[in-house]
Amino acid sequence: MKKLFANTNESAPRQKEAADNKGEFSLAPGLCILYSPQMSELAHIRDIADVLLEMKKITPRQMEQVRKQQQQTKNGTDSEQILSKFGLEADDILRAKAILHGFEFHSIPVENVDRSAFDRLDLSYIRSSHVMPVSVENDTMVIATSDPTNIFAIDDVKRQIGMPVRIVVCSESDITAACNEFDDSNFSFDVDEIMSNMADVEVVKDEEEDIGDLEKSAAESPVIKYVNYLLTNALHEGASDIHIEPKAKHTRIRYRIDGALFDTMQAPMKMHPAVVSRLKIMSNLDISERRLPQDGKISAIMGGRNVDLRVSVLPTSNGEKVVIRILDSSSIMLGLDNSGMEADTLAAFKEQVALPHGILLVTGPTGSGKSTTLYSALGQMDGQKLNISTVEDPVEYNLESCNQVQANEKVGLTFATALRSLLRQDPDIIMVGEIRDNETARTAVQAALTGHLVLSTLHTNDAPSSVSRLVNIGIEPYLIAASLNGILAQRLVRKICDNCKEVYRIPKNMRRYIENAGVNPKELMHGAGCDRCRESGYAGRVGIFELLIVDDRFRDIVNKDSSVNSMRTAFIESGQATLFDDGIKKVKKGVTTIEEVLRVTQACEKTDKIDSGETSKAANTKKTSTPQKKTGAKLKQG
Repeated sequence: MKKLFANTNESAPRQKEAADNKGEFSLAPGLCILYSPQMSELAHIRDIADVLLEMKKITPRQMEQVRKQQQQTKNGTDSEQILSKFGLEADDILRAKAILHGFEFHSIPVENVDRSAFDRLDLSYIRSSHVMPVSVENDTMVIATSDPTNIFAIDDVKRQIGMPVRIVVCSESDITAACNEFDDSNFSFDVDEIMSNMADVEVVKDEEEDIGDLEKSAAESPVIKYVNYLLTNALHEGASDIHIEPKAKHTRIRYRIDGALFDTMQAPMKMHPAVVSRLKIMSNLDISERRLPQDGKISAIMGGRNVDLRVSVLPTSNGEKVVIRILDSSSIMLGLDNSGMEADTLAAFKEQVALPHGILLVTGPTGSGKSTTLYSALGQMDGQKLNISTVEDPVEYNLESCNQVQANEKVGLTFATALRSLLRQDPDIIMVGEIRDNETARTAVQAALTGHLVLSTLHTNDAPSSVSRLVNIGIEPYLIAASLNGILAQRLVRKICDNCKEVYRIPKNMRRYIENAGVNPKELMHGAGCDRCRESGYAGRVGIFELLIVDDRFRDIVNKDSSVNSMRTAFIESGQATLFDDGIKKVKKGVTTIEEVLRVTQACEKTDKIDSGETSKAANTKKTSTPQKKTGAKLKQG
C-alpha cells in the first residue's frame, strides 16, 4: 500500500498537467492522491478498432483516423460509430466485437437451431433481448446473442435457463429468422375446418363459366383461407415451388423441398377452378382465359418477411395446372462464404469477380443455384463506387446497389437490346441473366473486350463444355479466348439431416466409387429418416462446384481445338477439382451422401477419373444409384 501511494503522489502533478493539456480526464485533487490513471493506460485500452486492425478489415491509416476523431471530441466518440462510416460489413464489426469480449462468432442457420432448446425462452423475450437458445451440447446450453455487450440480458438468460451455458455471437438476422420460423402465431390454420368449409362453396361447372360467378367463388372466405394456407405452409416447410395439379377426381398439391417433390395434400376437384381463379386474381391475370398459358407474380408478406411469388398457369387435359415459385430473399442472399465452396475454389472465384474486365460464366441446369451465386458475387462488390447494372428475366430479387432491368421480349426489350443500351450507361459491371442466342453472346463479348466485367449464366453440363456451347451459338474461338476469364459449374446436393445422421453400410453398387475415390466405407454417413426431414434423411442443400480458370494455356487450346473432349481433357490434366471431386470432399466430411453426388453429376466424368474407362458399366450403375425415396407422416415424396 505504501508503494502504491508513493507512486501516485509522485505522478499526480505530471498527470494533472497531462489532463489539462489533453482533456482526457479530470479528477478532484483529493482523488488524485488515491489513484490517478496514467496516460499510457488510457491510450492502450483495447477496443473494437484494434481488433479490426488485427483482422485486416481496416488499414493503419483508417486506424489513425479513428484515434484522431476520438481525440477531437470532448467525451471520446465510440470507435464503433466512427468505423460504421468506413463501409465495413455488419458481420465484420460484430465478429470483432465478439473477439473483443472473448466470444466466438458463428453463422447460425435456422436448421441448426433445436426447437426444444429454443422454446426454453419466451419468443417475445428472445426478440426483445436479442438472445436465443440454440442447442444443448454435453449438458451445456448454447446461447447465441447479437449484442455481446448486453451483460444484463445474458445474466438474466443464465438465470432462466438454470443450467451451464456457453455464449456465442451471431447476427441479428439469424435470430430474426429463427423467431419467424418458430412463431406459431404466423401459422394458425385449422386445415380440417378449411376443407369442410370449402365443400360448401358453390362453383359453376358449365363449360362457359360466368366471369362474375368465378370472381365470387374465388372471393369466398374458405377459398381465400385455403390459398393462404397453401402459401404459408409451403414457406413454413421450406418449399421452393408449389405444384397445384388437376387430376380426374381430385386436385393434387405437391411441394418441392430441397429439390425433391413431396405430396402434401389433396383437394376436391370441384374446388380447383375457384383456387386457380383466386391465384389469378392475386397475380393480376385474366381469369376468363383458360386456353392459353399465363404468367404473373405476387408480392406478399408471410411469416413477417416480404416474399415474391412467380405464378405460372398451364392448360392441361384435366384443367389448369398452377406452379408457384417462392422467392424468399432471406434464404438466397447468404453470401459466397456460405455457398459451400471449398476454400481454394472460393478464393479463386473471388479473384475472378474482382477482375476489371472479361466474362465470368456460371453454368448448370435449371434450379442449380446459378442466380444465387451471381447475386452473392454482386453483393461482394462496392456499389457505391461502381456502376453495376443487370438484365434479367425475371428480376428475382431487388438489389439496392444495382440498376436492374427487366427483359420483355413482347415489347422488343430482349437481353441483347437491353445490353446494348446498358453499354451507353457508363457501366463498370454488367450481369446478364442468361446467354441464350448469338446476338446476346456477341454483345457480351464486345462489352468484355471494351473494358467491362460481364457476369452471366449458361446452360451446360459442366465447365469445359461451355466453350463448345459458345462456339455452337456462333462466337468465333479467338473472341472466346480473348474475352473469357473463368467458368464456374455448380450443382445442388441435399445435405444429410443432422437430427438423424448415422453411420451406415454402403450398398455394393456404390462401394467401388468410394474405394477408388479414397474414402473409407466404414466412415460414411446417411440420414435414417425422422419427422424433421420428412423421413427423407436429408435437410437443406449445399453446392458442389468446379471452376475452370481460363489462363494462357487454355486460351491456346480454345484457339486450336474448342471441342468438348479437348477442353475436358485439358481441364482434368490441369488438376483442378471436378464436380465429382468436390462432391466426394463433402461425402468425406459427412455433409452429403455418395448417392446424392452421383445423382447430380455426369457419369462420364466419374468413369474417366476413377473407373479406368468402364464408361458403360458406370453409366448403368448411375441409373440405379439414386436412393430409394421415403414417405413421411407430414409429406410424401413424389
